[in-house]
Amino acid sequence: MTAAPTAKRADAQRNIQAILDAAAVCLSKDAAASVAEIAQAAGVGRVTLYGHFANRAELIDAAIARAIDEGDAALAATDLGGDPRTALVRLVRQSWSAIVQIGALMSAGAATLTPERMLELHSRPVSRVEALVRRGQEAGAFRSDLPTTWLVSTLHRVMHGAAEDIDAGRLAAAQAPSAIVATALAAFTPPGHPVPSLEEWS
Repeated sequence: MTAAPTAKRADAQRNIQAILDAAAVCLSKDAAASVAEIAQAAGVGRVTLYGHFANRAELIDAAIARAIDEGDAALAATDLGGDPRTALVRLVRQSWSAIVQIGALMSAGAATLTPERMLELHSRPVSRVEALVRRGQEAGAFRSDLPTTWLVSTLHRVMHGAAEDIDAGRLAAAQAPSAIVATALAAFTPPGHPVPSLEEWS
């Protein structure tokens, strides 16, 4: 009696994952990708897609939420203790690729979701980075003449800027971690203090 419902739920889960996978790929390539294009890429019909996601906005929300959850898992697995500068370098090197992938979906989200919802989706990973930056400011490792939130936003923009440059062929993916680290350390170092060289953190 339970075999059929169980199989149906498993099929539904496979369809949902296929749709979200297809949405991530399609929206990363084209922020205006349609529901029909995403359904085709997922190998399902539009009726099946709409059975799981009521509209395009709900689908985009789910795709971004999943990508951010994956990025946050990378942050959660990263040791952010010890010297704040060393922790910042570890954070960038361990999570930059996930952040770059999330960035590819952001234009679709910005065009579809409200700013409030975008902030809500980012709240958990942002809070982790804010805690690290605040600790670095209190220890004198990071500049305290600028707000914590501004420094976090700066790091966020640098990471997404790296994603854009990789897509445009201006930056090799292998060079991205070092470029992000060097830029972040320069931006975070207190005025009058020497900016650490990349060799110190290799």
